Amino acid sequence: MSFEVKLPAVGESIASGTIAQWHKQTGDYVNRGEVLVTIETDKISTELEADKAGILEIKVPEGEEVPIGAVLAVIAPGEASQRADEDEYEEDGGPVSEGVEAPVASPEEPRPVRNENDGGGAGESAGKSEAADGGSHDDVGRPKISPALTVVESRPVPAASDGETTSVEREDAPDGDRASRRKMSPLRKKIATHLVSAQQSAAVLSTFNECDMSAVMALRKTLQKVFVERHGVKLGFMSFFVKAVVSALQEVPGINARIDGDHIVTNHYFDIGVAVSTERGLIVPVIRDCEAKSFAQIEKDIVEAATKARDGKIVLEDLQGGVFTISNGGIYGSLLSTPILNPPQSGILGMHTIQERPIAVDGEVVIRPMMYLALSYDHRLVDGREAVQFLIRVKECIEAPERLLVEA
Repeated sequence: MSFEVKLPAVGESIASGTIAQWHKQTGDYVNRGEVLVTIETDKISTELEADKAGILEIKVPEGEEVPIGAVLAVIAPGEASQRADEDEYEEDGGPVSEGVEAPVASPEEPRPVRNENDGGGAGESAGKSEAADGGSHDDVGRPKISPALTVVESRPVPAASDGETTSVEREDAPDGDRASRRKMSPLRKKIATHLVSAQQSAAVLSTFNECDMSAVMALRKTLQKVFVERHGVKLGFMSFFVKAVVSALQEVPGINARIDGDHIVTNHYFDIGVAVSTERGLIVPVIRDCEAKSFAQIEKDIVEAATKARDGKIVLEDLQGGVFTISNGGIYGSLLSTPILNPPQSGILGMHTIQERPIAVDGEVVIRPMMYLALSYDHRLVDGREAVQFLIRVKECIEAPERLLVEA
């Protein structure tokens, strides 16, 4: 009996999903538990696995948006060896089945070759990627490249017969030789809407400072080997900044709040979002209870969250409930930027690239590894004085990390 592969419910407010990538083709034998397809919604990207073993027949092509519960494919009973024998027989040019003669290609026309993209050929996953903390974690992994983000190849337009005009109606068809067109993924559309809404619904203001990274860099260098041996993960910059942000939120609780209608809701917990860039767009997994966690546990949580995000295995619950966000543009070389709020949060900290610069210390000019910090905040709720106090506290904790150990 055939088994239907349906689009499951992936979140309370999600009503549909788009087929981003089929990892198997029609006619392939699939084992139970194998990844069949990657689904993109307006919030997350997720993979569906086969619940039954058998021969796959795809019903919905890549790029199609379908409602929750729609049948995406059918898995019919079959054997892997049987399918392999049929493939080999077809490749040899033999008949597909008894009593049916296979077509013979004429000398003028080359024999048709099966297009690996028909039915959704799987893309390859690309090499290594940096972790969210600015490269302190290695081999976090990257997701398979989504067809929605692939530049469309030029295709010849079929010649029109006399008296007829030919037009290309595909949404992803190229606009001539100088440009190409592709459909926005649901996730990218959601990101665009979210960012515009953030700018329009809040009075966003940014303030800046800089911090000397010498102490944190020296501490990491001293403890890195022991830290890795004991905890199995590298000691990165991001755990220091997460702890520094928690300390600053405790000192300036007005930033750990949000506006809800005519009320101000102050949070008494410290779940910090860490922005992660993926091939499908920017998402912000949340690290829970950061005030109670060790540096090692925060580093492990960051690596796990970044890996899930880039592999497309993040779930909706991983993205909800954050009170503050940290974004590290420094991993791409950004010297300074103004991060955009992640509503309904009232603050976001932007980290930037570490650059050796001359600064004055005790009346002398010295060269130090410096990082610019940017705090964007909702000025409806947070005053400039509070924003400056917050950044100064982060700066103090980074320049003297021992403060984080003794809560000074």
